[in-house]
Amino acid sequence: MKLTTSALLGLAVGLMAPAVASAEPEALRIGVPTTRSGPYTLLGDQAVRAVEFAVGEANAAGGVDGRKVEFKVVDDEASPDAGRRAGEKLASEGYRILTATVSSSVGLAMSTQLNRWDAMYVSTINKSPKITGDSCHPRMFRTNHSDDMDIAIVGPWLKDQPQKTWGIIAADYLWGRGSGAAFKATAQSLGRKVETEVFPPVGTTDYAPYITQLRDGGVEGLWVALAGADAINFIKQAKQFGLTDKMLIFGHNVVSPSTAKAVAKEMVGIWGNMGYAAAIDTPANKAFVAAWKAKYGAEPTDYEGETYAGMQVIFAAVKTAKSVAPADVSKAMEGLSATTPFGQVTMRAADHQLEEPNYLGRVVEKDGAHVIVVERTFDAKTATPGPNPACKL
Repeated sequence: MKLTTSALLGLAVGLMAPAVASAEPEALRIGVPTTRSGPYTLLGDQAVRAVEFAVGEANAAGGVDGRKVEFKVVDDEASPDAGRRAGEKLASEGYRILTATVSSSVGLAMSTQLNRWDAMYVSTINKSPKITGDSCHPRMFRTNHSDDMDIAIVGPWLKDQPQKTWGIIAADYLWGRGSGAAFKATAQSLGRKVETEVFPPVGTTDYAPYITQLRDGGVEGLWVALAGADAINFIKQAKQFGLTDKMLIFGHNVVSPSTAKAVAKEMVGIWGNMGYAAAIDTPANKAFVAAWKAKYGAEPTDYEGETYAGMQVIFAAVKTAKSVAPADVSKAMEGLSATTPFGQVTMRAADHQLEEPNYLGRVVEKDGAHVIVVERTFDAKTATPGPNPACKL
């Protein structure tokens, strides 16, 4: 039988249809330029573990909007130059949605290249106000708490403390310096005096000279802005020198499960902000903690919880955009509402800061164990200061 041209065309279309219908949508590729060496390795490990968990969970549920999720990790060495190289490598290989960088300076360094790479960056750990301030970028977003958000809840706490003179010990780089400056301004606005400030370099192992200076300075309270191995080493030595018993200590990002696991006994009485806590009472967090404990046999740390929350925001933006193109996902993320362990949260369009609750806690001895307890919870409205006018998106 001789087929007409139209019949042949119809047959060809019919034969091609199954192949077209079975074609999978483009995968969602997440680039993870984070710290895999040096004193912040522990924090980078936590960030990677959270990304891996979120990706595995999403793929087990059929992907994100039907898309398989993939990720790749490159060491940023906690260095701006190495971070730029890591981001560029990932973007060039198709992993153009970048996240989970530990150091604020690395996040800011990558932000200057996002247009050139046709990429976007979602901070889940970086706390520098510059990210959502004078260095904000149309393709850069923050899902974790900024220093400004932490200071917003420290003020009410500090107002109730009797200590009049304070000292500061902070890591000598962008985040540590910014944290110290923010606390100093808040303390002075409440009539407190900052008498002593010391800034040890990242990776310091011997804190004796700094501890001696703080102890002999006669201060009644101490602001600590150290992270990872730096925080652990300082707390151990501060206890040995009697500093912990001599003054009230507030740790910026210090009161965390990972730090407490190493030095819980030495941390008793230390206050601090809590970027995330396994005890957060939301349905999403309860489900997350249960699944995490089933897999790892322990509760998620703050960096794990925050990075997992950031991944949920990314997934929600991809679903809304129905695309994995960074330009499309960035547009969808502005003003986006999403469900995370913090509850229902919103990405503020004006400066790309996620509006979310914040927490204060401390380490206490309870039933023979040393545990972190949440002492105060602040809702998103209270915890999120207004947009920084320096941000010009």
